Amino acid sequence: MATAKKPTTRRKITPPAPEPALCPDCDGKGETRETVRVGARKMRVTDDHQTALCLTCWGTGHATD
Repeated sequence: MATAKKPTTRRKITPPAPEPALCPDCDGKGETRETVRVGARKMRVTDDHQTALCLTCWGTGHATD
């Protein structure tokens, strides 16, 4: 004897989570870059750069709430 088929149900599709906004200070990179200045009075700008962790997003690159 054949058994009766159960009706199929549709799967619920969950929408993808929205991507978090980028940090406005570091543009989503997680690091900030500043030029190195030397000298006591005139503060001459050199060609060197220094990178540091972004203090707004703590290096994640995502904007805080």
